Amino acid sequence: MTGLIAVCCLLLSAHTLHTAGYLTVSIEPLPHVVIGDTVTLKCNFQTDGNLREIVWFRVIEGGSAKQKIFTYDAMENTSYSHMEDNRKREDLVYQSTVRLPEVQMEDDGLYECHVGIYDRSSRDKVILASGSIILTVIVPPKSISVVAANSPAPFSRYEAQNFTLVCIVTGAKPAPMVYFKRDGELIDVVPTAQSSSPVGDQSKDPVEEKSRGRRQAVLWSAQGLTSRDIDDTKLQKSLSLLEQEGKLARLGQDGPNGPEQRQKQGSKSDPEPTTETIPETVVSREFPRWVQSSDPLYYFQHRQHARGDGTMEVRAMLTWSLNPQLDNEALFSCEVKHPALSMPMQAEVTLAAPRGPKLSMIPSQAKVGDTVRISVQGFQLGPSASEVFPEPMFTWTKVGGHLLDGSEEHDGRELVLERVPAELNGSMFRCTAQNPLGSTDTHTRLIVFDNPRLKKGKEHLIAIGTAASQRSHTLTSILLLLSFTCKLT
Repeated sequence: MTGLIAVCCLLLSAHTLHTAGYLTVSIEPLPHVVIGDTVTLKCNFQTDGNLREIVWFRVIEGGSAKQKIFTYDAMENTSYSHMEDNRKREDLVYQSTVRLPEVQMEDDGLYECHVGIYDRSSRDKVILASGSIILTVIVPPKSISVVAANSPAPFSRYEAQNFTLVCIVTGAKPAPMVYFKRDGELIDVVPTAQSSSPVGDQSKDPVEEKSRGRRQAVLWSAQGLTSRDIDDTKLQKSLSLLEQEGKLARLGQDGPNGPEQRQKQGSKSDPEPTTETIPETVVSREFPRWVQSSDPLYYFQHRQHARGDGTMEVRAMLTWSLNPQLDNEALFSCEVKHPALSMPMQAEVTLAAPRGPKLSMIPSQAKVGDTVRISVQGFQLGPSASEVFPEPMFTWTKVGGHLLDGSEEHDGRELVLERVPAELNGSMFRCTAQNPLGSTDTHTRLIVFDNPRLKKGKEHLIAIGTAASQRSHTLTSILLLLSFTCKLT
């Protein structure tokens, strides 16, 4: 009897659970959606009960509020059959979809699908279940550009200088991956401690890492040399001075009396370890003469920060020791990979030294008193360069004297001479254009013609002065005559 009661209780409990019904809700996963695309959110739910309603929400304000974006009320949109046999009810699968056309940045966030069904035991009770999904809207980069840091900068003939290219990528979400190429080949870079995100897949195996370490050691030793003026003629002169004094201690050769006597005489006769006392050597070469590696190390920095519109701005910097002989007319490109792009986005520049500036003078035939403008209109470019890069700096000087305003030189792309006097006729002006890759000079001669208007004006003033003098002389004569007449009377 007890066993029969237990079996009846179990059957009753199972019938009660089945009568109450069940509800499961899930939302189909979504890949990242590119801004401007149309996306469809799909909410799937399975139940053996009768649908009451479906409500879609968008979670806003950091999760503190919900915005209702879609509602489906089964009581108003469907009919319900009261003749249906609940004991034979089958599980039904439903799907609710919400279409978001041309998604924007503000559509990014959390979405929830809430489903309600009637409790099979009572029409007054509703069983609720929900599912959620995060919609991620990605934005491709809006712009990419490559600039030179610290530009414009002068050309240095006797000292090696570091050069930095900066790749600026704006308007992307999330931050893109940025890398550099030289002449179409990926550059093997050395990430620095300032890098705020991964550089990309540019790592090497341990053998390459050891080789890189050796190259770095060579570079640091070379930098110890290139930090000074080491024109080869000066270096030989320095060594000859040391040999005359017998001071080759850096080669492990002490004097005949040993290191003690060398220490005693060091304060009196040791030369300073500089080249300041050596006369300047005139170098008639276009490019520098320092020791330089043909395979420099490239140092990479990567910085990013969020902008007010939710996108990221990325600045990738590539720094190396510039070699004008090898780097002139080299093509550097910055490439960007982003999940919203079907192919890499790139910007490229060709390093080029300024050559053959083309000067223009306005007016072409200057007259005395005119304002003359001499400006640089362009350069002679190589076959692979479309412009001089980095931007050159310009310096104007007057050969054999000062400029019209009394200054020794003028900086800028244009030289303005206001109200030129006749004394400037035949003057020679020099324009020096330079960037870290090279320097060039060009000259132009100013020819100043007489100004007929000024000449006529001077003649008119002279005529007026002569007439006034004659009238004054006549008036004086009349007054003297009247005075003489009065005295005779």
